[in-house]
Amino acid sequence: MDFLQNFDAEHKVEESVTWIRDWFDANGPKASAVIGLSGGKDSTIVAALLTRALGKERVVGVLMPNGEQKDIADSRRVVEELGIEAYVVNVNAGVEGIYSSIRNAEVLNSDKEGGSIGGALGKDSVINTPPRIRMATLYAIAQSLPNGGRVANTCNRSEDYVGYSTKYGDAAGDFSPCSDLTVTEMRLIGDTLGLPHDLIHKTPSDGLSGMSDEDKLGFTYDELDRYIFTGVLEDEEKRAKIDKLHKINLHKLQLMPMYKQNR
Repeated sequence: MDFLQNFDAEHKVEESVTWIRDWFDANGPKASAVIGLSGGKDSTIVAALLTRALGKERVVGVLMPNGEQKDIADSRRVVEELGIEAYVVNVNAGVEGIYSSIRNAEVLNSDKEGGSIGGALGKDSVINTPPRIRMATLYAIAQSLPNGGRVANTCNRSEDYVGYSTKYGDAAGDFSPCSDLTVTEMRLIGDTLGLPHDLIHKTPSDGLSGMSDEDKLGFTYDELDRYIFTGVLEDEEKRAKIDKLHKINLHKLQLMPMYKQNR
């Protein structure tokens, strides 16, 4: 990690905590921070930063299994570690309800049996619906708190760079403390915060496919982060894949394009 030899994790923690406090002073002086807890490094680190910045009384965690979540015990550990209030909301009924409603939708004005989707949801739709239901759940809870809530985005720079997030799902939120930090930097910050090593360094996975994020992407986060910082990656095939993913997913990082009329 020679490309991060000047990275000062303690200083970055201090800067992040200050930024969070300043943001809440301007956008919700009494509001709580609401965060989805997956038990992975990103949500664990962001939750720890929020707790340090606002105090545990103003941080609300939400565990959102879609049916059965094998590693939900990790999410519960984060709640106990930080001492924050948390809710377990099983989103499976909502997810399956959306699937069922779309599959059984009344089709209007179409010459195709079952309409264009033929009563079958696309693979990407099936994958991305749960994260979007989870984000809707976070906002429902945030808007139900006595002093209101602000939803934390837990994305990091590495995943954002190659579009490894769901638009209007985990890519959404009101504020984003760590989206300018790579996976490598996040792990250093997690270690500096003294968080459980196995949570910060666990193999990232979507919990659905049985594959790790890196297996699905086709390159490691170490390779990706080095390429982001230095532009160097000896494997031409991996470099081309990263460039392609970055290009086709830039729309996730940009504001919605808006037509502006001439006045």
